[in-house]
Amino acid sequence: MSYRRLPNTDNARIRALKSAIRKATDTDFPELLFSISILDEAKSVLAEFERLTARYLQYYNIQVNASHSFAGITHNAGIYISHFIQVLFMCVIRSEIKEEQLYLYGLEDAHMVVPDLTSNEQLLEWGEKIIDGEHQRISYNGVPIYNPSIAKVNVIFNLFKEGYQTQKLHQKATACTLQEVAAYRERVDKIILEIWEEVERHNTGLPPEKQLARNREYGIIYY
Repeated sequence: MSYRRLPNTDNARIRALKSAIRKATDTDFPELLFSISILDEAKSVLAEFERLTARYLQYYNIQVNASHSFAGITHNAGIYISHFIQVLFMCVIRSEIKEEQLYLYGLEDAHMVVPDLTSNEQLLEWGEKIIDGEHQRISYNGVPIYNPSIAKVNVIFNLFKEGYQTQKLHQKATACTLQEVAAYRERVDKIILEIWEEVERHNTGLPPEKQLARNREYGIIYY
């Protein structure tokens, strides 16, 4: 026995609507298996759903492409911040900087170990702390650290911060559009179900094999 199955992907939903609309458009009015009002609604629903899914795909591709570039910026920022902290610790070990001044960087309890910088949020946190700490220490007549200088770290960090904020905007736009697509699926499934119900009802009197074949012409999926 064959069982009907509603589409479970957006592409399958679009194919199902297109099949039903194409078949109805090629059918003479007296032989149409579902109403004109449903056909008009199906066309409208299909157009809107294609627009939503295309916009989601566009935003998703923008996010993916931007993430490739952002990955390089993130890697670079991690290297510079980590390197600066290591140089800072070496200066403390060589007594060029007083150990008690590590509190300016939030590193007083670090035990000369570079903090975890594996997440974007950790990079943001420690980048801000290191830059602020170095500026404070210099303002107390401290000798600036070079190789890397805090100016160079600041430039790299600002590129990362801008990229991070941009990536967040891309993610938000993608997520919002995906929510619109998800919300509209209910209407798409409803019109597909209405079409399939009417088509199956009209073909009820046909022999089973012919009935299934006619139904499939309208995009009905069986398994």
